[in-house]
Amino acid sequence: MKTNSVEEVAPSADKNKPTVAAAPKVTVAPLRFRIKRILIPIDFSEPCKKALRYARPFAEQFDARLTLIHVHEPIVYPSDFGYVPLDPQEFEQQRVDDLERKLRALADELGATVPVEATVRHGRAWKEVVDAAATMDTDLIIVATHGYTGFQHALLGSVAEKIVRHAPCPVLVVRSEEHDFV
Repeated sequence: MKTNSVEEVAPSADKNKPTVAAAPKVTVAPLRFRIKRILIPIDFSEPCKKALRYARPFAEQFDARLTLIHVHEPIVYPSDFGYVPLDPQEFEQQRVDDLERKLRALADELGATVPVEATVRHGRAWKEVVDAAATMDTDLIIVATHGYTGFQHALLGSVAEKIVRHAPCPVLVVRSEEHDFV
């Protein structure tokens, strides 16, 4: 912020009329955003596709790189299942390979206009997104929310809410029921 000198007010000729002091003139410089990397958590849902529609114009406007991240939460087989006809590790690897193919295809679709990279991580979704944002020096996270309420929210939790609470950078939450501005 830049301040100029204070304007002086000459005393009034009329002694009964109060003099008015002038405030300093303030010139506000516009804030310059420097967004280099945008992280978008992907779960391949419709709300997620809406978040991608927000992310592309942001990346184009700021000449930023998009990083798509999908977090694979491993399936836990309780010991009560006894014999499982499939090898759990082989099944998990097939699942991860399929997710990587889908994510790469999505990145290739977006990559025509902006630089895009894709990564699959393993663990709890919100924790891996927050960790990825910190390690990748992310400037902005654009995350979709499914808008679950009540029992669904209590049962499934809100990954977006946890990301907002723990993220090391600003987070833009794209709600599935709101209007678009892009």
